Order: sequence, then C-alpha cells, then structure tokens
Amino acid sequence: MAEKKINPLTKLALEMGPILVFFILYFRLRERTFDIGGTEYSGFIVVTAIFIPLIALSTFALYRLTGKIAKMQIMTLILVVIFGSLTIYFNDERFFKMKPTMIYLLFGGALGVGLLRGQSYMQTMMEELMPLQDEGWMILTKRITMFFFGLALLNEIIWRNFSTDVWVTFKTFGLTAAVFLFFITQAGLLTKYAVEQDES
Repeated sequence: MAEKKINPLTKLALEMGPILVFFILYFRLRERTFDIGGTEYSGFIVVTAIFIPLIALSTFALYRLTGKIAKMQIMTLILVVIFGSLTIYFNDERFFKMKPTMIYLLFGGALGVGLLRGQSYMQTMMEELMPLQDEGWMILTKRITMFFFGLALLNEIIWRNFSTDVWVTFKTFGLTAAVFLFFITQAGLLTKYAVEQDES
C-alpha cells in the first residue's frame, strides 16, 4: 500500500493523544482504587489497561490513514502490550515503568548492531526524509545510539528514585522534550552533510 499524506496535526494527535490521555487519567484516578473481580487495582493499573487498546487503536488509525507504519511504532506497540499486560496480570506498576527502558535499549541495540556491521540502519529507514551523505548518517546514527542508551539509563534513575507522579510527568513531557532537543542540537550536522539537490 502506497504511503498517503495526512494532516500533520492529525498525525501528531494520533501519536501523542494516547500519551496525553494516560497523563490526564492518571492524575484524575491516582488516588483511587478499583475492585475488579475481587482484586484491588490502583488508578495507575486501571489507566494502563485503558492505554493499551488506546495506543493500539491510534497505531491502526495511522496505518489506515497513511498506508504505512514505521517499524519503531510496531515495536513500541508490541512492548506496550507486553509490559502493560504484565503490569495488569501481576498488579505491579514496575513492569510498565520499565517499558521505556526496554524500548530505548532495543532501538539503541539495533542501531548499535548496524554500526558494528558498518551500516546505518537509520539511513535505511529515513533516507527519503533526510537525504544525507553516508558519513553524516554514520555520525548521526552513533549519536542517536548513545542518546537512546542515555534515555534508558535516565528512565531507570527516575522510576527507581522518584514518585510515580514524577515518572508520569517525565514520561509524558520529559522524554518528548529530550527527543525534540536532541534533533535541534543536530542541526549543524544535518546542514553539513546534507545532500545537495540537483538543479535542473
């Protein structure tokens, strides 16, 4: 299926919507407990149970609207389902808090394997969006690999040493801001190694 263009705001809403809903519902339900089938669940666990189908629906909607879904989005959805389900099954919020760590370790590890093979997997996935020279792709991939490992470590520090309120806020806004700022700081590299378009 060929990729179709959609309104950027619609795309952003589908990508960020489930995360924002998780944030809002958590702060509304965090003090409550729910008796379901004779078992008590905290507001965090209930919100996690809502988040899983919500992100699955948003991912499916993106696919239907664009005709394409990124491998990173698929892997993120799979890990959300796995760690979210473990959280609900064991009634233990720690599983869901470890999810970002696993996501960033997986992505960083995959890019690292490519680098060891002398390849940039990012170039394979994103060359059409950001035409760069091969050297530029290798440098950017090395930086992103280290960035992902850094985010994994930061997530572990936050959830293990701070309150759930702090972690939810960090997950919703901190990680998003970190990714945005990272790419802003790469502007010089993107300019230096940009592939010049043929003028004809």
